[in-house]
Amino acid sequence: MNPEQNRTAAYFRSLHTSRKPLALSNAWDVASAVITEAAGAPAVATTSAGVAWSLGVPDGDRLDRERAVAVVAGIVNAVKVPVTADIEGGFSTTLEGVGRTVRDILGAGAVGINMEDGSREPAEFCARISAARTAASEAGQDLFINARTDVFLAGAGTSEQQVAEVLARADMYVQAGADGIFVPGAADAETVAALTAGISVPVNVMVGSGSLSVAGLGRLGVARVSLGSSIAQAAYAVVKRATEELNSVGTYSTVADALDYGTVNDLLATTGKAVR
Repeated sequence: MNPEQNRTAAYFRSLHTSRKPLALSNAWDVASAVITEAAGAPAVATTSAGVAWSLGVPDGDRLDRERAVAVVAGIVNAVKVPVTADIEGGFSTTLEGVGRTVRDILGAGAVGINMEDGSREPAEFCARISAARTAASEAGQDLFINARTDVFLAGAGTSEQQVAEVLARADMYVQAGADGIFVPGAADAETVAALTAGISVPVNVMVGSGSLSVAGLGRLGVARVSLGSSIAQAAYAVVKRATEELNSVGTYSTVADALDYGTVNDLLATTGKAVR
């Protein structure tokens, strides 16, 4: 048991409120996490896609536990705010492996996880949530488990059927030990309001260009919003545009708004704990 980590976990829980939703601009490495913290974020969340891509691996349960945990440990060591880690489906094909992943993530200092059902049957995902909760309890550590359901991303059925399916899954996931429900793909006000009205724990939605504002989502009952992999995607888009510009017209306007070299260097030298 780590009392200080449990206090951080309690603080992280307290950030989940519709009065002022927890707004997470997901990071994928130490530098992006440190910049996120310096920009005023109350917590740092990782994006599994961004982490995987930065390590040369496609997203979607392809990254191995060891490298994923190492990224989380590096981020925790570099920032002072709470860190929650996207662990996809648990980085294992077995429940025992899911438990090991959670123990390792807790050992790295994270106070929350995001775990997704993907194409798994709800009962199977419930078993994974329970395995995660058991591992945290046995370690004596508080852990905010954000259970993601991909019903809207799959796009099967009518909007009403999708809402009903999410609500049914959410009830199962909460009973299995989830502290929050993440519903990427839920976008319009009517759908979001139906979800927050029917789910008993904090609701997390994914946002991006064109989404309802954080304040607007809070008024609908949302307690947490996430940008997901979109910041990493935007960063990679700069790489593409800058390279195309350089090799076509031979100019450099794409990088005109880059962060100052000294700013980034100084942040990594002075922010949070020592970066090893």
